[in-house]
Amino acid sequence: MIEIREAGIDDIPTIHELAHQIWWPTYQGIISDTQITFMLENIYSELSLKKQLEEGNTFLLLCSNQEAKGFAAFSKTDIDKTYKLQKIYLHPDQQGRGTGRKLIEAVEDAVKKLGADHLILNVQRDNKARFFYEKNGYSVIQVLDIPYYDFVLNDYIMQKELI
Repeated sequence: MIEIREAGIDDIPTIHELAHQIWWPTYQGIISDTQITFMLENIYSELSLKKQLEEGNTFLLLCSNQEAKGFAAFSKTDIDKTYKLQKIYLHPDQQGRGTGRKLIEAVEDAVKKLGADHLILNVQRDNKARFFYEKNGYSVIQVLDIPYYDFVLNDYIMQKELI
C-alpha cells in the first residue's frame, strides 16, 4: 500500500537516508562521484534539509507498506501562480511501478490547492527522468547551464500547465 504525506522536521533523518540510497544509483555515470558527494553533503545534510523546510519548502514523503521509499519537495516561485518542484526521488526498487507517477501527482494536487497554474522543475539533461516527466505532461521550456560552486549543472527547465 502506498501512502504519501507531508513530511515534517521529524522526517529529516529519513529523507537524508533516502537521498543517500537514491542519489548514487541515479547519478553515477551521469555526473562525477565528487559532485554526487558534494551535493549530498550540501543539499541533503540534515541541517540543510531543516533549513529548506524553514525556508518554505514543502516535503512529501512516500511510503510503501509503511517503509519510506521516496520524497518530493516544492515551493512557490516569484512567478504568479507558479510553483517549483525542487526535488523528487524514488528508491530504485520502486521505479517502473507507477509509484513515481503517484508522487508527482500528489505534488501537482498540493500546488493546485495552493492556487498554482504551472509547475516547473529542473532536470539534468542526461538524466533519464526527463522521459518520465514528458510522459506526465511536462515539456522543456529552456536549456540552462547553471554554475554551482565548482560544478556546472546542465539542466532542462520543464513545465506543466495544471488544468
